[in-house]
Amino acid sequence: MNRRDREGRLAASVAFFVQGLCFAVVVTRVSVLQDKFHLSNGQLTLVLLIVPVIAGVGSVLAGPLAARVGSKAVLHIAQPAVCLTLPAIGFASSLPELYAAVTAFGLFIGAVDATMNMQGTIAEKRYGRSIITAFYSGWSAAGILGGLWNAAAGKLGLSLGVAFTIAGAAGLVAAVVSAPRLFGKDADVTPVSEAAAKAAGVRIPWRPIVLIGIAMACMYIGDAAISNFSSVYMNKVQHGAKVLLPLAYSAYQTMMVAGRAIGDVTVRKFGAATVVRAGAVVAAAGLIFVVLAPTPYLAIAAFAITGLGFCVVPPQCFAATSRLDPTGTGIAISRVNVFNYVGFLLGAGLVGGIAGAVHGPDGWRAAYVAPLVLTAVIVALASGFNAESAPVPAAVAESPAPAPSGPGPGPGIG
Repeated sequence: MNRRDREGRLAASVAFFVQGLCFAVVVTRVSVLQDKFHLSNGQLTLVLLIVPVIAGVGSVLAGPLAARVGSKAVLHIAQPAVCLTLPAIGFASSLPELYAAVTAFGLFIGAVDATMNMQGTIAEKRYGRSIITAFYSGWSAAGILGGLWNAAAGKLGLSLGVAFTIAGAAGLVAAVVSAPRLFGKDADVTPVSEAAAKAAGVRIPWRPIVLIGIAMACMYIGDAAISNFSSVYMNKVQHGAKVLLPLAYSAYQTMMVAGRAIGDVTVRKFGAATVVRAGAVVAAAGLIFVVLAPTPYLAIAAFAITGLGFCVVPPQCFAATSRLDPTGTGIAISRVNVFNYVGFLLGAGLVGGIAGAVHGPDGWRAAYVAPLVLTAVIVALASGFNAESAPVPAAVAESPAPAPSGPGPGPGIG
């Protein structure tokens, strides 16, 4: 690989890292936000739902915008904007200010989610082998770092605004410094003019991409169950000491990092479909142990096993989607990314609803049966992850790509 490719890969890695850091800094201080604004459970739920709903909008909008100006240009603006919304959330002094700040955070985080994955898939194409899972390892590691920073800030007695500002400033510097080295619009292996693609009648094959999206949604239903409710499960079901309550989620994320560190090697050796299928089986085993665990320590181990199983699914969803898109515009990635938020929303509602319907501690055990069952859907859909790259029709391939310095024609693909 040449120096430019290495620089682009490093810049994309920074984008994933900054995104993971900013997201974790917010979600690990939700309880502090609730106390600061005296939010009822209903109001807190509204705040939590704003982010994935608006992020879905941001992701969809980022697709055609990136097709016009390139994912680098969109990411260059959206990621610093995410960093700047952190102080806005931290220093918000009223509910309207909080809702406005969280809405902006969700919009920009959705745009970054889409465009950073576009950058990751471009890097993977240029390297000619699976490397995208490593980007997600950095995202997970940054998430752990964000949680540790919040713990340290709490120990130091820093206000929410100050703690968020420091984290946002660190992310902003990293994003601004690395942005010029991101892959430009001309960096894809097969850059395609949208006008040429439309004239040739090239369309994204939505059926296989939707099936990949369903697998992603099923994974994120399980992820939401663990992100939102693992500490509640540890408290209500396992009656763990306070020090043990956050360890279930920490173990889950730690194994995410570990699994993603070796994920690309396993994909290269065994193929994406085999790895995704095996990961879903491992995740199912972990969730079975979550449902049945008799002690807090075995429950923590069960959440760790689940993280190891789930870790490879999201990056391989984006890699497979990119291969299925004959246009190379990134629109398919921005749309499949919406299934991330669909899964997160369904996971919060489904798991919380089951737990509320079944009285007592057994309700939380029963709640984890839902994501357990849905891992079977991932197994069933795993074969779609071995899809070969979609060929670019000659009429499109021979058309000149848009000049990298100027915006292309309007979107209209798919």
